Amino acid sequence: MLRFRWFHWQALLLALALAPGSHAANAPAVPLPATTVSSSESSGVYYEIFVRSWFDSNGDGVGDLNGVTAKLDYLQQLGVSGIWLMPINPSPSYHGYDVTDYQNIQPEYGNLQDFQRLLAEAHKRGIEVIIDLVVNHTSDRHPWFQAALNRKDPHHDWYTWAGPKTDLRAMSAAGGPAWHDVGTAPAPAQHYLGDFAAAMPDLNYDQPAVRQAVIRIGRFWLQQGVDGFRLDAARHIYDDLQTDTGKPVTVRKNIVWWTEFRQALSTVKPDSYLVGEVTQPSIEQLQPYLKPLGSVFDFPLAEQLIKCADRERDSGIGALLERIDHAYRSAAGNRPGPSYVGDAPFLSNHDQERVISQLHGNAQHMRMAAAMLLTLPGRPFIYYGEELGVPGHKPDLQLRQPLRWQRAANAPGQTHWQGPLAAEDHGISVEAEQADPDSLWSYYSRLIHWRMQVSALRDGSVRNYAVDQAGIVAYERITASSRVLVIHNLSGTSQTLPAKANTLLLSSKPRIAFEQQRLSMPPYSTAVLQ
Repeated sequence: MLRFRWFHWQALLLALALAPGSHAANAPAVPLPATTVSSSESSGVYYEIFVRSWFDSNGDGVGDLNGVTAKLDYLQQLGVSGIWLMPINPSPSYHGYDVTDYQNIQPEYGNLQDFQRLLAEAHKRGIEVIIDLVVNHTSDRHPWFQAALNRKDPHHDWYTWAGPKTDLRAMSAAGGPAWHDVGTAPAPAQHYLGDFAAAMPDLNYDQPAVRQAVIRIGRFWLQQGVDGFRLDAARHIYDDLQTDTGKPVTVRKNIVWWTEFRQALSTVKPDSYLVGEVTQPSIEQLQPYLKPLGSVFDFPLAEQLIKCADRERDSGIGALLERIDHAYRSAAGNRPGPSYVGDAPFLSNHDQERVISQLHGNAQHMRMAAAMLLTLPGRPFIYYGEELGVPGHKPDLQLRQPLRWQRAANAPGQTHWQGPLAAEDHGISVEAEQADPDSLWSYYSRLIHWRMQVSALRDGSVRNYAVDQAGIVAYERITASSRVLVIHNLSGTSQTLPAKANTLLLSSKPRIAFEQQRLSMPPYSTAVLQ
C-alpha cells in the first residue's frame, strides 16, 4: 500500500508541475519509476519482434505467435504502444522475407487462430499490431512464380523477364546481380529480375493483376484485425537497378503505386498505419513517400543519433529535426483521412548492427542514444533486445539471436533454434535486468513512461534550441497547450548552462539541478523542463 501511495504522490507532483502557471521552478524533478503506469495515455513507442527468436510456447525451440501472446504483459510493462512482427507468412527461409503464401501463417509460428488470439489480447492491453508486408518480391517457390516459368501462363507477366537487349550483368539497386537464370537448360534461357537474391523474384507492378492481388492481400490482413503494415523494400517496387536509383520517374512510379495501395486499404480501415522501409540518406529523398504512406523509417536521423552519442557532440540534430518536422507537417496538411502521419525514428533494426555494438560497448553512450530517441517526435521503434543492451555484429544471423528471458540457459520458453545457448551470454537477460533498478531495461522503461506522462514528448512538434556548448543537444517539444525543453548532456563532464524555462519536470539522474534559469547536469544525463 505504501508503494501504491508513493506512485500516486509522484504523479500528483508531476501534474502540479505541468499545470499552467506553476511556480515550482526550484523544486527537484521527480524521475518516474520504471514500473509506474499512472496514465492511460499511449507512449507511441513501437517494438520490433522476430517471432522465431522471441518466446517458445510449445517446446520445439522456435518462437511462435502464442509465445508473443504470452509475453504481452512484458511489453505492456515496458510501456510500448505497438508491436511490429517481422514476417509471419509461410517461407522456406529462417527470416521469412521470401513468402510462399501471403494469406497464411508460417506453420512453425502457429496458425490463423493463434494470430487472432494474439490480436485480441494485444488490443485488450492497448497494444497495436502491425505485420511485415513483403510484396516487392515473392519466394521463387511461390505458386505464382512456379506458374510463371511457363511462358504461356498468365502469371508469366507477373514477373519481369530479360529481353534480347537486356544487360544481364547489370547490378541491382540493392547491390547484387539483378538478373537470374531459371536454370531450365536445355530449354531457351530465361532470366528474371530479383533485386535482392535469386530466391526472391521481383513482382511486376506494371501488371494490373499484380496490383489487385497485393491489394487483396492488404485488405485480407486488415479484415483479420491488424492495425497496419511495415512495408518492406518500399522504394524498390520500381527502383530495381542501380541506374534507376534517384531518377524522378522511378520515384513517381513508386508514389503512384503506394497512393493506390493506401486508397484501397482505406475502404477497409481508414486509419490503418503504414510505415515504409525507404532506405535513403536524406529527409529530402524520403519526403515524396510521406504523403502516400504517412510514415517512413528515418534512416538519416538514426545515423545522426548514433554519431552524436558516439562522439559526445551535437552534429546538427536540432536543425535536422526541424527539417523532418516540416516535411511531415507539409505531408499531413496535403493529405485527407484519419490515418497517422508522423516520423518513425529508430536506432537499429534487424539488418543493422545492434546499437550497443555500433557504440563499441559503451553503456553510457547507449543510454544517451536511447534518451534522444525516446524524446523525439513520431513513433520511435525499438528492436527487440535493444532495451537490454544485447550486442550483435554482422552477419545477419548474429543480429537476430534468441532473446534471453532468464539467467538459466535452458529455462522454459527459451528459444534455441540457432543451437543451445551458452551458459554465459554477456550476462544479459530480462530476468537480471528487471531485478536491477539501474539497468538499461529500467532506463528504457522510465523514458518510455515519460512519453505517457508528458503529452508534448509524445505529440508535440519540435524546434531547435541553440546551445553554444560542446556536448549538449537541446530541442523544444511543442503542442497547442504546452511546451517543454529537452536537454541532453552527451559528454562525460558536468555542464552548467542557461535554460529558458520555469520548472524542472523530469531528470534521468538525481544530481540534475535547476535554479534561476540555470541548469546543472552531471555527465550523460537528460532533463525535461517546462
